[in-house]
Amino acid sequence: MTLKEIVVSCFTKHKGKTVGILCGLLFGIIVLLIGFFRSLFLLACIGIGYWIGNLHDKQESFLAFLDKILPNGLRK
Repeated sequence: MTLKEIVVSCFTKHKGKTVGILCGLLFGIIVLLIGFFRSLFLLACIGIGYWIGNLHDKQESFLAFLDKILPNGLRK
C-alpha cells in the first residue's frame, strides 16, 4: 500500500478518528509553540469566526440572532 492509499483509507473508513487525531495533533503543536492560554484564545477566536460565517451561510443576520436570545424589551 502506498501512503496515499493509507490516507484515503483512514479518511473513508475512520473519518471521525482521523479528524480527531489531526485536531489533537494541531492543538498540541499550537500549545507547544505559543502556550496554553494563547492557544485557548486562538481557538475561541476561530470558533467565533466559524459561528459568524455559519450565520452568513444560512443567510441569518446577527441582529436576528440577538432578537432570539435577548429578553423582550431589552433590544429595540
